[in-house]
Amino acid sequence: MKLLSMVIKLLENSRAVAAVEFGLALPLMSTIALSGAELTNFVTTKMRISQLALHVADNAARMGTGTVLANKQITEAQINDLLTGAGLQSGRLDLFGHGRVILSSIEPIENPNPTNRYRIRWQRCRGAKTWPSSQGRAGDSNLSGVTVGGQTATAPDDGALMFVEIAYDYQPLIARLFVPLSQITATAAMTVRDQRDYGGGPTASTTTKIWCRQHAEGAVGKWISSSTWHSALAPS
Repeated sequence: MKLLSMVIKLLENSRAVAAVEFGLALPLMSTIALSGAELTNFVTTKMRISQLALHVADNAARMGTGTVLANKQITEAQINDLLTGAGLQSGRLDLFGHGRVILSSIEPIENPNPTNRYRIRWQRCRGAKTWPSSQGRAGDSNLSGVTVGGQTATAPDDGALMFVEIAYDYQPLIARLFVPLSQITATAAMTVRDQRDYGGGPTASTTTKIWCRQHAEGAVGKWISSSTWHSALAPS
C-alpha cells in the first residue's frame, strides 16, 4: 500500500515539469541553433567569394598604364597589386591561406577572328590551395571560349576577356557537418575596357612573378622564378 501511495503521489506531482521539458528539448534546440548559425556563415562566405571573383575580374579589365596616343600596358607589379588587394578585401577569410585565385587572359588567336577560336595568352595564380584552372593553362589555344555552367564567354576582336576562378576551403564556425559543401568555387569574367597592348604578356618588373605552375611535379600554386616557369609552361 505504501508503494502504491508513493506512485500515486509521484504521478500527481507537477513540480519541475518545465525544467524536465527544457532538458529534453535542449539538444534538439541547440542543434537547430548551431546549424542555423553555420548555414548563415556558409552563405555569407559564399557570397563574399563570389564578390571577390567579380572584384578581381573587374579590376583586371581596368588595369594598365598608357596615354591617349598609346595602348595600355600591364605589368607584373599591377597584377600583384590586384591580387594583394583581393587578399586584403577577403579579411578574416584568409583567401590565399585557404584558397586559390587564377586570373587568365583569354584572347583571339588572330585579329580579325573568323574561326572564333581563342587562347590563354597568360595566366597568373596565387594561393596555397592545390587547384588547377578548369579552362587550361597559359599557352593553350584553339579554345571555343570559356564555358561555365553551360554558358560560354568569348573575347572580342582586338580585345581580351579577363577570366577569374576562385576555389576556397570553407572554414566552419562549428563543424562542416552542417554545410552542404566543404569547397566554395566562384568564377567571373570581364571584357577589357580600354585599348591594351596585346603584343605579349605583362611587362616584366622587379616584382616577383606569380606564374601558375600547374601540372608540373604536382606543385600547384608555388611561386617560382621566370627561368623555372619557362621550363614548365608555354610562353605567356
